Amino acid sequence: MDSVATIHPGMLEHVLGAIDVGAVVLDADRRVVLWNRWMAQHSGHPPAEVLGRDFLAVFPDLRGKRLDGAVRQALRDNFPAVLSQTLHKAPLALYADRAARSRGVRMQQAVAVTPLDVAGAARHCLIQVSDVSAAVHRERLLRDQAMELRSQTFSDGLTGIANRRHFDLSMEKEQRRAKRTGISLTMLMIDIDFFKAYNDHYGHQQGDDTLIRVANALAGSLQRPLDLIARYGGEEFAVVLPDMDSAGGARVAENLRQRIAQLAIPHAAATGSRLVTVSIGVATQSPHNPVEVVQLIGAADRALYAAKRCGRDRVVIENP
Repeated sequence: MDSVATIHPGMLEHVLGAIDVGAVVLDADRRVVLWNRWMAQHSGHPPAEVLGRDFLAVFPDLRGKRLDGAVRQALRDNFPAVLSQTLHKAPLALYADRAARSRGVRMQQAVAVTPLDVAGAARHCLIQVSDVSAAVHRERLLRDQAMELRSQTFSDGLTGIANRRHFDLSMEKEQRRAKRTGISLTMLMIDIDFFKAYNDHYGHQQGDDTLIRVANALAGSLQRPLDLIARYGGEEFAVVLPDMDSAGGARVAENLRQRIAQLAIPHAAATGSRLVTVSIGVATQSPHNPVEVVQLIGAADRALYAAKRCGRDRVVIENP
């Protein structure tokens, strides 16, 4: 004769108390009939306080929320549910410890609702709650690290502005957009005048400090969200000005030139002005004359060196 193994009620209670998840069972009227040790620990409500009570009387802020609906569906329609952890991070007032409870910082939770059909009894439902705070923290840490890595990939390590890679991608994207939509695209090439002499005279540490000051001043002078300034290499910077014609680009360039002059950074090794200055080349792709990126950069570069040949500390325009 076959025998059927059964678990002693005391053993079941011990198991429910030992598991590292919250377990709540509700009857057909949503009264609490099981409340394990984990729930007592993290809710602050011992079993004697909640057994026999309506679940929403224990957690009144759940009324009308997703978990409330999931319990109704489980009891009425025999329909299980798992709450999205992204949308419902902490539905229950559960806390890791007393300190977290005093600060009102709920633990991050994963919640599953399962209907229970027991022979000879009305349908019940089981609510399982897991603490996923550590997993969420790891995910946030990985996301932050990914963002930091992405920032390092597209940012210049010294000045913090966009780097050459970022500039190249931005220019390709904006050039395609300019061709597609029939708008102008202007770029500036900017070079700090006599910067090698500056480094030789003041040392590379002060040279780096000046590069940072100049980069910040240039970046702070750009007004529109889509305008981009990047460190192109050494003491050279490039600016992308989408939807801007040649005249507008010349005005921006002159404003940038004046902004650097206003910094009044001494440059004893410079010829002429004894302050740090910049030369700027401007080139514009007009809607009626689209060109390739290399041609636009080439025109801006030629304009920059024309500015240097003409005495530096000035703006020169050469359109492709």
